[in-house]
This record gives sequence, structure tokens and C-alpha cells, in this order.
Amino acid sequence: MPVTHDTSRRWQMLAIAAVLIYLLWLLAPVLMPFAVAGMLAYLGDPLADRLERLGLSRALAATIVFLVLVILFVVVLLLLIPLVSRQIENLIANLPRYADWGQNTAWPWIQAKLHLDPKMFQSDQLMADIKAHIGSIGSIATEVLGKVSRSGLGIVLWLTNLVLIPVVAFYLLRDWDRMVAAIDRMLPRSIEPTIAYLARESDKVLGAFVRGQLLVMLALGVFYGGALSLVGLSVGLLIGIMAGLLSFVPYLGFIVGFGGAVIAVLVQYGDVTHLLLVCGVFVVGQLLEGYVLVPKLVGDKIGLHPVAVIFAVLAGGELFGFLGVLLALPAASVIMVLLRYLVERYRQSELYTDEGDEDPVIAEVDIVVHNADGSTVETDTTVPLKPGQARTEQP
Repeated sequence: MPVTHDTSRRWQMLAIAAVLIYLLWLLAPVLMPFAVAGMLAYLGDPLADRLERLGLSRALAATIVFLVLVILFVVVLLLLIPLVSRQIENLIANLPRYADWGQNTAWPWIQAKLHLDPKMFQSDQLMADIKAHIGSIGSIATEVLGKVSRSGLGIVLWLTNLVLIPVVAFYLLRDWDRMVAAIDRMLPRSIEPTIAYLARESDKVLGAFVRGQLLVMLALGVFYGGALSLVGLSVGLLIGIMAGLLSFVPYLGFIVGFGGAVIAVLVQYGDVTHLLLVCGVFVVGQLLEGYVLVPKLVGDKIGLHPVAVIFAVLAGGELFGFLGVLLALPAASVIMVLLRYLVERYRQSELYTDEGDEDPVIAEVDIVVHNADGSTVETDTTVPLKPGQARTEQP
């Protein structure tokens, strides 16, 4: 087939897209501060636009929004660091109780209920091995810290990335509209309307996910942490924060939080009353997430199946490390927008709408369906012809 102008243009666009994806893959190790800064700028852009509509310049609006984000970040750190540090100290202090509970309560109960060979769970030997290797763990940690401290370049790079995030975020926020307009001017005019439409749809989905999901995570962390603390768990706040942070993956926050809370309450209290209270907290949390927070804050614009979410997180982590985990769900949301568009294009194409020639191997027959109320419905269906059988017209 001769190569037409449209075909050549499509191949050029495909080649450009492939080169860009390859460059992103190569530069993934250094993209972390820019990705985080881009997310912060994206979160602050709507507020900056509102301030601009009130008469402020873009630079002043970006400065105000940037200062608000910095103040919020500092306040959160000042509130969380002391609380989390106390929770971690409490957890470390109670580790012997957890180990004793696992050795004398959990393992024997599992052996009895599952009728396992007692030799399969050598709890005494396991605890002896752990105690024997505690010293080696400390020496390994000391060696790793020594290498890190000697690696001046690694420390400089880490500090540089940390400083780059607010700097890049401010400049991206200040020039966000100009960058979007510049990208729009660079697009080929033939595909600009399509790209603009996909960008608007992606913005709706990303806005629903990024802003909404962050609020859901914050609300669940506050609820689980406060409720578990009221139940009386000494590490309830730490478990609640972990459950809230992991709630962006369906059921992961619930599983981790509920499992940790059950173990903590059995070790700390060991009675049915507190166990039922913990179960009640997580039941209420799931109802709150499923029927209030997600419908109100996120909505149904994303449309990602839980299996797709889990696959996106694992695939992003495998391909790009922590950066891939961070961007997995936003990228998956945009991919869903593209897939919906491609499906609509397919349904409007001749490949889908053209009925084609009649298949000579399949014969159409009329089937009469008798309903319970006495009415009948005629439907057309197809059955394969037997070898050598000729098609006959239905009366």
C-alpha cells in the first residue's frame, strides 16, 4: 500500500511520542523533585487563578498560594512529628509484649486450629534466631550509615532534590498558564482540538482524583487515628495514620489498619469488648469512605476498577520505583480517559459499524420466546450449519 500523507504524519507523531516516553524512562531517577513540584503546582493552580480573577497579578497570586502551601506543610510537620515520634517510641517499648504474644498465644492457636505439626512452628528456635541476629542487624545498620555518611555526593544530591522541590514548584505555579499556552501553540493544528478535549477531560479526572483523594486520605487518617485512640490503643494514632495514607489503594489501608489494630488490641487488652470496638471503628470507617467521602470528594469520574488500581501501583513501582508509585494512579486516570476516547472512535469507525457480508456458514433462525404473562417475543439468533447443509430461508 502506498504511504499517504496522513499515514506518514501519524508515524511521525508515534515516533515523537515513543522518543518522549523513552526519555522519561531514562530520566526517571532525577525526575522525582520535578514530579512532586508539578503536583504541588497543579494543586495550587486553581487557587492562583481565582486570585487572578480578583485583580492580583499572576506573580503575586502564585506567591500567596506558595506561602499558604509552605505554612500548611510546616504546621502539619510541627503537629505530626511529635505525635508520630511518641507513637513510634511506644511501639518500640511494647515490642517485647508483641513478641511474647506471638510466641505464647498466636502460634499455639494457629497450630491447634489448623492441626499443624508443632515442629512447623519452631517458635522457640525462631525467637532464638531473632535474638542471635539482633546484633548483626545493628552492625549492618552501622555499616550502611557509615557508607552513606562517607558518600558526600549522595548527601548533596539528596539535599539538592529537597531544596529543588519548593523552588521548582513556585516557578511552575507562576508560569503554569503560560506553559499550557505554549504547549498548545506547539501542537499540530490538525490534532489540537482533540488534544484540547482530552486535556480538559484529563483535568477533570485528575482534579477529582488528586484533590479529592488527598482529602479522603486526610479524613480517614484523622477518623481512624482519633477513634482508635478513644478505644484506648496506645499505638492507635500511628495505625490510623498508616491506614489513611494507604487508603489510595483500594482495601490496602483497611487491611493494614485493621490487621495492625487487631494485633495491638489483643496484645494490649486481650478481651472481646475492645476487639469489638476496633471492629466497629473499621466498619464505620468503611461505610464513611464508601458512602460519604468518596462519592462527595472524588465522585465517579475516575472509573478505575480496584484491580486496575492495584496493577497500576505495582506496574508503576516496577518501572519507575517510588516515582512510579507516586504517579501511578494519576497516570492510570489519564490512560482511562484516552481509552474511553479510543473506544468511542472505534464505535464510530467503519471497522465497528460496517456489517459486512453475510457469513455463509451461519444460518439465521427465528425463535419465539413465550413470557409468563402469555405474550410472545420474536428474536433472531444464529446457529451454525452442519457440514454439507444448505441455508434455507425462514418463513
